[in-house]
Amino acid sequence: MKRLRSRPLSIRCLVALTFLLASARRAGAQPAPSEPPAGDPPAGRTDVSPEPPPPPATAPSKEPDEVYIGGTALSHTAGSAQVIKKDQLERFEYDDPTATLMQVPGVYIRGEDGIGLRPNIGIRGANPDRSKKLTLMEDGILFGPAPYSAPAAYYFPLITRMTQMRVIKGPAAIAYGPNTVGGAVDFISRPIPTRTSGAVDLAAGQYGYNKTHAWFGSSDGRLGFLIEGVRLQNTGFGELPSGADTGSTRNDWMVKAAYTIDPDAKTKHRLQLKLSYADEVSNETYLGQTDADFRENPYRRYPASALDQMKNHRTGIVATHTLEGPESSYQIKTSAYRFDYQRSWSKLNRLGGAFASQVLADPTDPRYAGYYAVLTGRIDSGSASDTLFIGPNNRSFVSQGVQSVLSTSTKTGPIEHKLESGIRFHYDHIKRLHTESAFLMQAGELVPAGEPVLTTTDNLASTHAVAIHMTDAMTWRRLTVTPGARVELISSRNEDYLGGKTTDGFAAAVMPGIGAYYELLTNLGLLGGVYRGFSAPAPGSDASVKPEYSVNYEAGTRYTRGSSRAELIGFFNDYSNLTDTCTLASGCVDANLDRQFDAGRARVYGLEAFAAHEQRIGSFRVPVSAAYTLTYGEFLSDFTSQDPIYDVVRAGDELPYLPRNQLNVTAAVEHARAGVNAAFNYVAPMREQAGNLPIERAVATDEQVWVDFGAYVNALRWLRIYANLRNAFGAENIVGRRPYGARANAPRWLQVGMKVHF
Repeated sequence: MKRLRSRPLSIRCLVALTFLLASARRAGAQPAPSEPPAGDPPAGRTDVSPEPPPPPATAPSKEPDEVYIGGTALSHTAGSAQVIKKDQLERFEYDDPTATLMQVPGVYIRGEDGIGLRPNIGIRGANPDRSKKLTLMEDGILFGPAPYSAPAAYYFPLITRMTQMRVIKGPAAIAYGPNTVGGAVDFISRPIPTRTSGAVDLAAGQYGYNKTHAWFGSSDGRLGFLIEGVRLQNTGFGELPSGADTGSTRNDWMVKAAYTIDPDAKTKHRLQLKLSYADEVSNETYLGQTDADFRENPYRRYPASALDQMKNHRTGIVATHTLEGPESSYQIKTSAYRFDYQRSWSKLNRLGGAFASQVLADPTDPRYAGYYAVLTGRIDSGSASDTLFIGPNNRSFVSQGVQSVLSTSTKTGPIEHKLESGIRFHYDHIKRLHTESAFLMQAGELVPAGEPVLTTTDNLASTHAVAIHMTDAMTWRRLTVTPGARVELISSRNEDYLGGKTTDGFAAAVMPGIGAYYELLTNLGLLGGVYRGFSAPAPGSDASVKPEYSVNYEAGTRYTRGSSRAELIGFFNDYSNLTDTCTLASGCVDANLDRQFDAGRARVYGLEAFAAHEQRIGSFRVPVSAAYTLTYGEFLSDFTSQDPIYDVVRAGDELPYLPRNQLNVTAAVEHARAGVNAAFNYVAPMREQAGNLPIERAVATDEQVWVDFGAYVNALRWLRIYANLRNAFGAENIVGRRPYGARANAPRWLQVGMKVHF
């Protein structure tokens, strides 16, 4: 039933590169170490390299054990936070950020395209649709196309160029905004190396997979630079009747340059410029399948989706000045940033007489049977109602601003203070121009109908925002208490050029919070906290539209000793007004796009458990970790919504896209010469729509179980050969039905490659 496509490795290129590097070394070139580890300097500094050089490439890299969140060591942070370090990222070589985030408890994923092009991520019950309820950052800077005006994350950085991923939940989340209802995710990019070094990573695999990743940098203590580029490509695992490419190509480039004015001065000034460019062409679709067709072949694509394609590109510039006081007594880090993002997604939007979501939900209904036959190419279009409307959703985004963060330490009597305060002035906008052209299904192919192009959306949404935050981690003996607050002032406007209407909106929110950590015994402590969660209303919303507010609680215990860490945390999120903004990705129709629906009171509560340990057995390292989440969520109010994930809701109905149980277990056996690893994942069925029917009778995703394997061999000091087998046992699951129809996870997928460090 499965038809695999694969391409052979570029053997000649790999051998030639290996020969040239080996010849250079034999000619007298001294082996430089691989890149320095990402490290974790205090007070939130994420853009500089740590001092210690790394071990040789043949030895497993060892990162500093301690990480700082808001100036406080992770082991004593008064709130829940997880850090996925460089060695964990390299262990599995995931391209999909959601696969990596499965290692963090309290994080939920709604699958869509199988490879993470546009992730749907939620934390502690926040709606996962396009990750719009989270605060997403790269090196502490918001990276969403328009984080306030259009928070849906249609852009995501490539994980392969990251050295850390930080997930902040609980009271610590108020330091990051605008959205704090769930938490924040910060991706830490590669720092400028402390000495001349670089690497090349080449990989290939099934479904036309190939990866080219290279970086090179140097520093003399005063001036440094880094150049890095990634290209990911595949021909796709979706199967169109024509055999056309259903894959994607992504490019991601980054250049950093840094200059320290006087490295020997007591007060140091450091300047850094970061330039970035990314683009994507993906033959991806919103059109899934009926459940029956999925069970027959989960990777089938209907001919009605043959013309669907996303094109986008993004440019970015971040200029940063860091002022560091004598003996690191304080730090002021100021960044000015601007990102421009342009996307055009041409895809099937609807049929003349029905929406695809209606047709695929019940294709046997006499009202929809004919439409289903047209979508699948079994019959030709025979009337205006059978016409298929396909159009580019053209959108252009701007996100720019200036932010400054002060971090310092002081003492008042016996109490030590680690203070952080910050301010951000931000502006962003989104311009939407959505058009549709009519097509007919003829002999299983789409042909233009020759009708005029229709314009369905033409608007501009913009936002000016000022955000201020302050936290004070106060430590007295074994107790650390961290009070803090965040203020968001948001002025927005929506200009509808089709309707000739302009609306203005303003929202002001104060989000206080407090967390505490008490060290019961050495390495063992209790933590707890409470804070106010917030999510901004849609741009131009009038005073009757309320922001999303919640009061979030957590309490638990944490054990940290060396490489061993264990946490058990209970959480309770009490929503006074749960909100949702309609998007095409959630299955909404054009008339409701970007419209906010208020769901009223709701609550989400559960338990997060995490454990990690690294055992040394002779010359072997055996790192293991486990992340488990138990979650309950229910509405406490009645309401009706035009968003299909809610529809008609009654108090007591359960929230959609919350798995009751979720588990990730990873294990590895590593040696200086070779290593193997494995990851086990389990996700319980998730409701596709709010309701109270037993999950086995409701419309829900499949129970998901999959295993990934990996292995590597350090053939030479500077050469590593590796292989990864994704979804090793070939699980085929419905991971979601949004936007239209059943969606599949990625199939079994073998990828092999090599890394050269110099």
